[in-house]
Amino acid sequence: MKSNIHNLDSIFKPRSIAVIGATMREGSLGRTVMKNLVEYEFNGKIFPVNPRKEVVHSFKCFPGVLEIPDDVDLAVIIIPKEYVLQAVDECGKKGIKGLVVLTAGFREVGGEGIKLEERLAQIVRKYKMRVVGPNCMGVINTDPAVRMDATFSPESPLEGNIGFLTQSGALGVAIISQTRRYNLGLSMFASIGNNVDISGNDLLEYWENDPRTDVILMYLESFGSPRKFTQIAKRISKKKPILAVKAGRTTAGAKAASSHTGAIAGADIAVDALLEKCGVIRVASIEEMFDIAVAFSRKKYPKGKRVAIVSNGGGPAIMAADACTSVGLEIPPFSKNTRQKISRSLNKIAATSNPVDMIGMAGPNEYEKVLHYVINDKDIDSVLAISVTPPTLVDPMSVIKKIENASKKTGKPVLTVVMGKDVMRAHADDSGVPDLPTYEFPEPPAKALAEMLRYSTWQQKPEGNIKKFKVDKKSVKKILDKEQSKKSHYLTNKQVFEILSAYNMPIAASHIAKTHEKATVIAEKIGFPVVLKVVAKDLVHKSDIGGVALDLRNRGEVIEAYYEIKKQVDAVKTASFEGVLVQKMIEAGKEVILGMTSMEQFGPLLMFGLGGVFVEIIKDTQFRPAPITDLEAEEMIQSIKGYPILKGIRGEKGVNIPVIKECLLKLSQLVCDFECINAIDINPFMVGEKAESSFIVDARILVGWY
Repeated sequence: MKSNIHNLDSIFKPRSIAVIGATMREGSLGRTVMKNLVEYEFNGKIFPVNPRKEVVHSFKCFPGVLEIPDDVDLAVIIIPKEYVLQAVDECGKKGIKGLVVLTAGFREVGGEGIKLEERLAQIVRKYKMRVVGPNCMGVINTDPAVRMDATFSPESPLEGNIGFLTQSGALGVAIISQTRRYNLGLSMFASIGNNVDISGNDLLEYWENDPRTDVILMYLESFGSPRKFTQIAKRISKKKPILAVKAGRTTAGAKAASSHTGAIAGADIAVDALLEKCGVIRVASIEEMFDIAVAFSRKKYPKGKRVAIVSNGGGPAIMAADACTSVGLEIPPFSKNTRQKISRSLNKIAATSNPVDMIGMAGPNEYEKVLHYVINDKDIDSVLAISVTPPTLVDPMSVIKKIENASKKTGKPVLTVVMGKDVMRAHADDSGVPDLPTYEFPEPPAKALAEMLRYSTWQQKPEGNIKKFKVDKKSVKKILDKEQSKKSHYLTNKQVFEILSAYNMPIAASHIAKTHEKATVIAEKIGFPVVLKVVAKDLVHKSDIGGVALDLRNRGEVIEAYYEIKKQVDAVKTASFEGVLVQKMIEAGKEVILGMTSMEQFGPLLMFGLGGVFVEIIKDTQFRPAPITDLEAEEMIQSIKGYPILKGIRGEKGVNIPVIKECLLKLSQLVCDFECINAIDINPFMVGEKAESSFIVDARILVGWY
């Protein structure tokens, strides 16, 4: 027996169910749940509980669970919220280990509902019960050994290999209806509601080793514990694909906007970064999720980008080619041998290159032959077969069956487009029709193939290593400990450079000057040319107020620049002016930005991209939750659009990529070592051809203790 933390068998594999609130009243949830349990042919005992009824749905009714003579594994509660706590307490005394609380009126309504849910949680912990809900739609297990539909959905799902989790009970009914429309079978379904006990993480772990669940779909409105989710989902994604719709595409709050990194990193970007890290496939909508899940459920993944398109219409073939190309797939030419075989099988006016246009008179036999040839072409990784219906004198269902026969004989994915609503509907409703991924238009299967390729590539990707560098952690702790008594604030320029130096990051030679005399002395010591920058904690964008002077080549230019900066500072009336930073002018290299912002729930989120004053406009950046591995650091660098610029283009030499990677890893180590660091901007980091010519020329660190 598994530990109580993860043993959800009492919920999903009960041998007996008590329905507390069962009734025959027309339109009630109690009636619908009883009806679903009976009509879905639950393979166990059902005990209606209602003190005002003797019989419900031809079953003997009990006034309370304590009066039921048999053992009960699961109780489904559908009664007014005022009576829920008493019913749950009685379930605990009865020894019932699983609860599904459909009743609403708890935390989601606020006020007294929050207190009511807290008391519910206390009772649940007291009796060590597992609970789905409250405020949920229920659970389903399609396993023939169980056959349980404990929901109020008007439709029950088909049996299949997909586990579906939703945090929205309101969407549950529509989700189950859509699965039938897509001919998509479920292994289990759960609407978790307020998740007072059982969370999405619990269900992921439960389905991780479930032999009937091959694909996991999730509709999420929030993450209970993003860090725990990342650990669990990353492990499971190596075995089974997880597809997720995450609602709530909002921007980050005011705190995040106080830095370059925070201004770019919104809540939705944090979600993308987290899901990317753990291999979860994020989709934009429920419809897109089902489109992709249909293909994933067949467990055949492409080994490369090369797609063969076979159609009996030229227009749809072109549409399919465009759709594939737009998502990064390729339509390669067939081998000479394959083209010759196709030519011998089709009408002379047919197009035998890729995509193949067999013309409208092509029937089942032509499909069978051509698909056999293209599937066996070693330069093809997947096939998109298109049937434009109804072609003259051709039975479209015969064509679909031939496509399925070809699909069964290969390990390559074969997806089908049937362009005709009537045929699609017949295909979905007739259980005797071939079972293969079928779509009405070419764009969804192209997207599905691209996502399957991305997933299988991620699945085979090595883990990478989290490197630990030898750093002066004690010096950083000493600096931060002195700041702990203050509220959230930016560190001084001197403190920032000392912290980065303690982690062995390359800093451009610089010193702060409070007078023009000191500025000239420092400039002569560093060596011309130099840069002057205003030093003030409350100025995020120095250049916006004229607080930066570049390429100063003598004493006179330094003095003039100093007073011009002071004039601009006086104009904006900043109270945090500390002087000017006199810094060696770094003339060669490319500007990049390294950053971190601490996102609520998500923790430290690292950023890399092209840097400089236009970073918030260009937004050519990549994000990953910390800590990152050496491989993730490489991915962040290589994934930005400007990566070719860093590598070197049009005769320009590239920059030193290893020094960027090392600094990203050191930044990851720094922010994980010190949780009080809320945000960091290292911008610009001037990266040269060699590590020795690469220097951080500006940086900010925001700290805070909560």
